[in-house]
Amino acid sequence: MKNGGITLAQKRQKDTNRVAAVFLAPVIILLVIFIFYPIVETFRVSAFEWNGISSDLKFIGLGNWEKLMKDDKFWTAFLNNIKVMILSILIQIPLGVAMATFVEFAGKKAAIFKIIWFIPMLMSSVAIGFLFTYALATNGGIISSISQLLGGNNVDLLGSPDTALYTVIGVVAWQFTPFYMVYCVAGYTNVSEDVYEASVIDGANKRQYFVHIALPLLKPTLKSAAVLSMVGSLKYFDLVYVMTGGGPGNSTELMATYMYKLSFAQFNMGYGSAVAGGMFILISVISLVTMKVLNGKKEEY
Repeated sequence: MKNGGITLAQKRQKDTNRVAAVFLAPVIILLVIFIFYPIVETFRVSAFEWNGISSDLKFIGLGNWEKLMKDDKFWTAFLNNIKVMILSILIQIPLGVAMATFVEFAGKKAAIFKIIWFIPMLMSSVAIGFLFTYALATNGGIISSISQLLGGNNVDLLGSPDTALYTVIGVVAWQFTPFYMVYCVAGYTNVSEDVYEASVIDGANKRQYFVHIALPLLKPTLKSAAVLSMVGSLKYFDLVYVMTGGGPGNSTELMATYMYKLSFAQFNMGYGSAVAGGMFILISVISLVTMKVLNGKKEEY
């Protein structure tokens, strides 16, 4: 039926579009203000030499970007981010799967473990940073105290360039592994109970069920978890800055800590913006390539 040249279906579609626009408008406005505008402004500021305070901006074009391409400290920070990314995925996700599998198989008896294991996720990263800074201190720290009890010397994990980054990665894993436990527990809810019962009828034990049935069915969950871990590792900042400040030397310097120091400690906002822009480009490229690889082969179960 037509009403003034417009069909009833078209009128309903127009009404639906208006309602959708009304509900989407606040979200779009927030995205523009807090995400898209800062990204554009970051790239704009990177074209200037500016201390971030004065109104005197000196246009230098691609000067900051040329400097960034030759900046060994930035590329060292990028390699440190890659190490954090790889080790975070290799540590956090397998441990999260193991914890989730234990909780899944143990049933209601393991409810207390869910609570205890999730506690690190409830703590502030800054608080955790200070906690482990004191716990791992060379004098009076837990590791040094145990070493002395066993007749050894003080252990300086955070003060040694050889161990500082891996120590920080261990603390990061301690905090975020519970997130992947919960993520995998949610993934297990998509595995039908009938599948487990059928495997038991066919004679499979719990190990065989996990390896040959549950784990393949958890692949979509694990892929999403890997992408989340990767992106989070590439932009990590707070805990590392609190624990080591990027030191000793540049051994724990990450792209985010380097950008922060340039922008807010050295007041080199122009070059700091170039570093932030470089971070954005590298993270975007790595994320897109990773998602393309992970989603390249469609699997059906």
